[in-house]
Amino acid sequence: MATGALRRGQRTLHTSTIVRSAPLASTDGGFVPPLAGIKVVDLTRVLAGPYASMLLADLGADVIKVEHPAAGDDTRSWSPPSAPLKTLTDAEMASLGLPKLSARQRAYWDTLPPESAYFLSVNRNKRSIAVDLKKQTGRDIVRQLIKEADVVVENYLPGKLSTMQLGYEDAKALNPRIVYASITGYGQTGPYASMAGYDVIIAADAGLFHITGEKERPPVKIGVAMTDLTTGLYVHGAIMAALLGRQRTNVGVHIDASLFESQIASLANVASSYLVSGQEATRWGTAHPSIVPYQVLRTADGMLMVGAGNDSQFKKLCGALGRPQLATEPRFVDNKSRVANRDVLIPLLEELLAAKSNDAWLPTIQKLGIPVAPIRNIRETFEHPQSQDRGVTVDVVHPRAGKIKISAPAVRYGPAKMAVNRPPPVLGQHTDEVLQEMGFGSDDIDKLRAEGAIGG
Repeated sequence: MATGALRRGQRTLHTSTIVRSAPLASTDGGFVPPLAGIKVVDLTRVLAGPYASMLLADLGADVIKVEHPAAGDDTRSWSPPSAPLKTLTDAEMASLGLPKLSARQRAYWDTLPPESAYFLSVNRNKRSIAVDLKKQTGRDIVRQLIKEADVVVENYLPGKLSTMQLGYEDAKALNPRIVYASITGYGQTGPYASMAGYDVIIAADAGLFHITGEKERPPVKIGVAMTDLTTGLYVHGAIMAALLGRQRTNVGVHIDASLFESQIASLANVASSYLVSGQEATRWGTAHPSIVPYQVLRTADGMLMVGAGNDSQFKKLCGALGRPQLATEPRFVDNKSRVANRDVLIPLLEELLAAKSNDAWLPTIQKLGIPVAPIRNIRETFEHPQSQDRGVTVDVVHPRAGKIKISAPAVRYGPAKMAVNRPPPVLGQHTDEVLQEMGFGSDDIDKLRAEGAIGG
């Protein structure tokens, strides 16, 4: 079969038969999702790429996540933890607004592992199709999608997709307006270009581990994959900018993004300190190299993050702790002196804080306008009154897990956030739906499934 043309009987299926999803409803504030009508072919796995494409989906883009029929995105198997499985009857599916499953679909879903919490965290608002890119007919399906898409996002090793006729030049030949975003560990060029990208490896290789952890102790990794997440944010922004640019030029672009460069760009003032003055960085734990006190301090029953960022706030803090004279001592009278004498000051402050509990100190310090917060665990974070008020989670109905909570989009547009219109998809859940939009009939889909080109 010729690449780029899928034949049904004697007729060639042309990409003009692809149907775009209908525009999404506006938010409560009347703001229409800005990417409604934009189609994204998502060829990414794990975190950086799926996070970027999820942000596009949140803004109304129709994100079609292309996954291998056997296992899908790697993170589908990263469990426990995972959502509990609930075998819903046809009546229960209908009552939840979910389509009835065919016997084939139900049998297939029964073979899948539970929905992992990791996958659920970065795949809301997407559709999933199960396509085997090792088969020519599978690649042809994706090429047809690209022909009518606006964006492709991928995180394969440089050159890998080109061997499948799915690289940037192939996509550009199919669709000159395509915005094609490639996410790799080290970029498309350079001596490290062929190396795979892993968050912790890049965090070590690009400076982040060097500044993370307690002074005089080994480096530690951050509790979440911040290099991946930062890269996803950069790529999301780059795609938005490229779409704006395309409106003016009617020409697409290849976005070459890497974890390595995203991590270096995120070193911010630490990078600037070195570039401007040659000052090497070090680890400070929760402390700040240039502001004292600005770190976690122990109380009678816990810890508080205290940020007395100027002399006035330090004076107020000393008064609240019952030792106003500390603020007038030559060793502590200004920030420069406090930085020089931090090893003396911090134990003194912790000795005073040890007299009371977190709950006793918090209102006393907060009412003075001094930045302070307890070290909350994850349960406490979601029970935080501000979390409750701002709606940081959303309930969705998942066809295999029932009603579950997932994180909501972070940003409000006017009085409301973008809606979560789709729960994270089951592997291949929308394969038939998307192929039908492309013009395939039931017999064509059955044939592709029998060939192993598609799953779901």
